[in-house]
Order: sequence, then structure tokens, then C-alpha cells
Amino acid sequence: MLQFLKFTLATIVGIFLFFLIGFLSLTLLIPDDSVSIDDNSVLHLTLNQPILERSVDNPFSELEIPISDGVYGIGLIELKENILKAKEDKKIKGIFLELSSIMTGFAVMEELRDVLLDFKKSGKFIYAYSEAYSEGAYYLASTADQIYLNPAGGMEFNGLSLEIQFFRKALDKLSVKPIVFRVGDFKSAVEPYTLDKMSEENRTQLNELINSMYDHYLSQVAKARKLNAKQLEQISDEMRIREPKNALEYKLVDKLAYYPEVESELKKKLKLKEKSKINFFGIEEYLKTEDKRSKSTSSNRIAVIVASGVIQSGNGDDAVIGSETIARELRKARKDDKIKAIVLRINSPGGSALASDVMWKEIQLTKKEKPVIASMSDYAASGGYYMAMGCNKIVAQPNTITGSIGVFGIFFNVQDLFSDKLGITSDRVSTGKFPEIRSALLDRELSDEEKEMLQSSTNKIYEDFTAKAAQGRKMSQDAIKKIASGRVWSGAQAKANGLIDEIGSLEDAILLAAKEAKLKEDDYRVRYYPTQKSFYDKVFEAFSVKTDKNIPQAYLKQELGPLYNYYLLLEKIKKTDYLQMQMPFQIVIH
Repeated sequence: MLQFLKFTLATIVGIFLFFLIGFLSLTLLIPDDSVSIDDNSVLHLTLNQPILERSVDNPFSELEIPISDGVYGIGLIELKENILKAKEDKKIKGIFLELSSIMTGFAVMEELRDVLLDFKKSGKFIYAYSEAYSEGAYYLASTADQIYLNPAGGMEFNGLSLEIQFFRKALDKLSVKPIVFRVGDFKSAVEPYTLDKMSEENRTQLNELINSMYDHYLSQVAKARKLNAKQLEQISDEMRIREPKNALEYKLVDKLAYYPEVESELKKKLKLKEKSKINFFGIEEYLKTEDKRSKSTSSNRIAVIVASGVIQSGNGDDAVIGSETIARELRKARKDDKIKAIVLRINSPGGSALASDVMWKEIQLTKKEKPVIASMSDYAASGGYYMAMGCNKIVAQPNTITGSIGVFGIFFNVQDLFSDKLGITSDRVSTGKFPEIRSALLDRELSDEEKEMLQSSTNKIYEDFTAKAAQGRKMSQDAIKKIASGRVWSGAQAKANGLIDEIGSLEDAILLAAKEAKLKEDDYRVRYYPTQKSFYDKVFEAFSVKTDKNIPQAYLKQELGPLYNYYLLLEKIKKTDYLQMQMPFQIVIH
């Protein structure tokens, strides 16, 4: 008995020590938050990671093995807050932009440009340098007082290009037949599965969309560089920027210089000796410095509910809009007396029709009690627009992609793939005539009766979509249908046709929410929801039951490389609701 107790006690002590050592080891992974800043410092922005709506940190970023899979990056909200903090920080003398390419959309870049231009009002400088500017990187760099380009580098200034990948030939090779139901000539989300190139309707809308975005791009660059927009358009159309010296000749940059020369220029600006070291602070470091700006002590709050990603039923995360998650946050905000208004920040190409409607209903209930303002980011299209149209007011950037008011349903007949290529057949017994009609993957042809039923359901949802859009926008349903049919619009186009109310940023939406709630400028605080997971939550989640799933997924991404996107496509097909409000979001603008 004594021996048994001895072994039991030893086991308990061993388990305790294991968890204690593990806890201490994890604690060591947490970066020190106490960062002080030196006088005469420069905020150094490289932006060499994805820019998300809110920062999502990988707790295992310092480890070499991919323990968890996910989307990580710096948050637009945190970036803007810290640029504004630097504006009032006496120890920060300026910003150094070192940019090559930007991993985000043009609406997010627009918000960054706005806050950089606001930073300059303080009298502090912005210098920009790159070995090679992409079109997007130059858009941000154009805010700088001095723009430097490496003499042996390069610069993209030849217009925007929009690219869509098509999978029809791949599906043909696999003997997979897509079966499509849709409403709207411009509802092109199904085209990657049914065609091998754009339809004429899709080409028309995307051509107009990208030209609207580029017209705005040129006008803003021209304004910042004190140039003529028409001349810039000609320079772009004729691709006159072929060498670095051309960029200097046409005044798109101020000087051709190597990095050491740019550092020397910065030292002169900071009145430092040539041998002195510049006090650069990266955004990750500066995030940890104290914010000494005066803040409101009011108990009034404006809740910003961030909804980013594809729309699905159930719970969501930083990369997926879960209808239950957003509905829950809206209910909490509605019942919280301290919250006087809500801003719904949307960055989504759409998704599940059912999930979109669940959130729309919750918005309707909420706006009866307090103002709800929609703020559109890069995308707020289809299901994303469905969320926005229920709000009191809609604010978007001129280069936001929105609209896409339409519905589609898609099935994949894998009968020939399974039977002819894999040698797999199936048989079944069932009750009723249509037991498996809502499955995304079918091993048989649909009957004419089933097709008629599904098209009827699609038509009904489209009628519901346009009726609710008409109600939200205070337009007739016929007027909405004229700008619907699944067509995508830029924010500037959407303002002109009545789909949105105002052109502006997230901050403009917050100010509008405060105005609607009759709050004075200094009589509220802004709070962001859903509450993000803590470092410990992420660590314990990674080592929870889901670890067995996450580790292979991360390794799979590493092993498959560029083929990983096709794996995700197949996974998406399996999980997709058959009826969708979604735009052709697999487009790349560069």
C-alpha cells in the first residue's frame, strides 16, 4: 500500500511539474510588452505581411514547425491607430515607408493613404523607398514628401489587371459536371466552373469596375504628386515607365538612390551625424509602446463589429463570417445600454444565402433600438451587401467592390469520376423522391422535376434579396433589379446608383454612427467586437483536440505549395451550401 501511494504521489508530482514547465516555456514565448521609445525616432513601415481588418498573431511564429494553420497578419485598425499615435508622439519625427508590394486590396490601401496624409498635417515627414514599386505599393508611397527608387530597380505603372482562374477544363478531365441554377446575367461566381473564359456580361462589368478603380487611383496619385491625371493616364497606357530613370523623368519619384544614400538623406533630415544610427521602430515594436493620447472617459460606447471573410452558418473566426457569431454580437450590443450605436465593418465577397439572411434579420431588430451603420472594406458584395443593405446608412471607399445582388446554386455530378475513373459505384434505398437533393456532390443526374424545383428556389431567394434591398435603400424593387442581376460595382459607382450613402473610411462611419446617436465628438469610446482570443487561448486551442487536424493541414500547405489552392477548392466544394450569395471572389487585381 505504501509503495502504491509512493508511485501515485510521484505521478501527481510529475504531472504537476510537466504542466508547470510547459506553462513557463509558453510564457517565455510571449514577447515583452514593455517597450520604450527613444527621442528623434522614425516609424519604419515595411508592410511585408497580409493586412487584415484586425491583427491576428501566430503564437508559434518563432517556431520552425507549422503547429497551427491559419491566416495571420497586421490589422488595418491597429496600423491606423498607431500612425495616429505617432502623429502626436513627440519622439517620432517621421515615417519611413519601405515598400515593394502590398498584400491587401485597394480599399484598405485607401484607408492607409488617408491616415498617412493626415499624419503629414502634423508637419512631420514621410519618406518612401523601394527597390521595385508595385502599383499598390506606389499608391501608398505617393503620400510621401520624398520618394526614392533604387537606380537598378523597377516600377509598375502600366494599369491594373484583373485575373480570374477557370476550372472548367480541369473538371472536364476529372469527368465532373457542374449543374448550375442562377438569377442574374452578371452573376458570374459560377463561371469558373462552367466556362474557360469570361462571359461577355462578366467582361463588361469587370472592365467598367477596374476602370472606375484606376481612374480614382490616377486622380489620387496626381493630387499627391501635383501632376495632371490625364497625363498620368497616358504615361500608364503607353507604359512609359520602363526604367527607373523614366520614373524620375515623369516626376513619379524624387530621386534615384541606393538604400545607404536614402539613409544619409534621413540622417540629414533628423540632423544626425553620418556615423550615427537612426532610431527605427517597426510597427510590431511601436504597437507595444504606450499610447499617451488623451481619451474620452465617457461610459457611452460605439461598438464596431468586425465581419471579415466568406459567410457561413454557425460560428466564425478571424477569416470566416459565422452567422451565429455576428448575430450573437449584435444581440449583445443591442441589449447593452452603454452601447449607443453600432458600426458593422464588412469585408466579404458573400457566401451562404441562409447565413446572410440570419444576420440581416438581427440587423433589422437591432436598428429599431439604436443606429447601425455599415462600413465597407475591400469587399462587401452579394451576401456582404445583404448584410449592409439592412443598416441605417452605408459607407464605402471609392474602390470598394460591392453590389453583386444575385443568387446561384451549384451542384457537382461526380458519377463519371467515381465510376469510370475510380471504379466506385453506389446504390441506395430512401424515403421520398428527393432525399439527397441538397447535397453539393451528386453521383447521378438531376431529374427535370428536381431542376425545376431548384431553379424556383433560386428565383424566390432573388426576389426576396431584391425586395429587401429595395426596402433598405428606399427604392422600388424594379429600380433595384436594374442595378442588380449579380453585377459588381465599385464604391464610386455604387454611390452614383444609390447602393451606398457615403464615400468614406471606417472612421467616417464611426462619426456618422455618433451623429445618428446624437453623441458629441468626445462623449463616446470605440470598442471592437468580437473579442479576440488571448495568447493563452490560441496556445491551448492549438494543443487541443483540433491539433490532430491542424498539424496535417499546415504540413499539407507546406508540401503542396501552389497546388494547395486547388485542394482548398475541393474542400470548399464539399462544404458549400448549394444556394449562395457570392461574387466571383477568386479574382486578383494587380
